Order: sequence, then structure tokens, then C-alpha cells
Amino acid sequence: MKITKVLDAKGLACPMPIVKTKKAINVIESGEVIEIHATDKGAKNDLSAWAKSGGHELLKYEEDNDIFKFWIKKF
Repeated sequence: MKITKVLDAKGLACPMPIVKTKKAINVIESGEVIEIHATDKGAKNDLSAWAKSGGHELLKYEEDNDIFKFWIKKF
């Protein structure tokens, strides 16, 4: 998977991971992928719901040492 941008949202509480993701996704092209790293436990539900409501695709999610990683494809 080719990543266009990596967003570090670690240490940020809701709603900041969503706010930062929205800003970052606005500067990439349709079809490109953004990778987000977050530590907020609510980010899993929040980013999944946000991607779906925005018409984007959550390609992958994984948890690694209390860091939640998301790969979202812009549409």
C-alpha cells in the first residue's frame, strides 16, 4: 500500500484526531491513502465513523503498543 501522508495524532484527545485527519485529507488527491497514528481510545470508533460518513474507505486498522493505526483512502 502506497502511503501519501502520515499524520501523527498521538497524545491528542477527541475531537482533535478527527480535526487533524480532515485537514490532512483535504490536501491529498482522491485515491491516495493517509496513515493516522493516534493514542485516544475513542479514535477507533470516531475515525471509522468519520471515514464512512465522508465517503472515504478505512482500508486497515491495527493496534501496536497502545498506538492505533489507521489507513484511510480518500474518495
